[in-house]
Amino acid sequence: MSVLKLLANNKKARHDYFFEELFEAGLVLTGTEIKSVRNGGINLRDSFARIENGEVWVYNMRISPYDMGNRYNTDPLRPKKLLLNRQEIRKFTDATTRKGLTLIPVRAYMNHRGLVKLELAIARGKKLYDKRADIAKRDAERSMDRSARNKERL
Repeated sequence: MSVLKLLANNKKARHDYFFEELFEAGLVLTGTEIKSVRNGGINLRDSFARIENGEVWVYNMRISPYDMGNRYNTDPLRPKKLLLNRQEIRKFTDATTRKGLTLIPVRAYMNHRGLVKLELAIARGKKLYDKRADIAKRDAERSMDRSARNKERL
């Protein structure tokens, strides 16, 4: 089992989307971006991926400027290229064009070799009633756990 260091988690994505399939992708970053990511300066909220000219790019993924980077810092919201093989890109293209699904970054982590990886999901958007059902289910589980704990005390 490899040890992963979680850098960022997209909690909002789990609330807004159903995940069909998850993939691991590498990120192409500059030196100051890597240093900022290692310091925890990455945010996945509202980010998404798009396929352009046979390459997959992530948009709206914010990497904060590195404190010591001065003029070598890049734009925090610049599109970042993902490293995937052809079969995965073909699968993404089929899913997004034919089935109307979207590509959403779920979490960013550093693997045991020190490389930054992005977990990418092929996702379908939830309707409002789906979100309400999830919230109701979570509340019911909490109340059952709470009542079970109270019975153990008595």
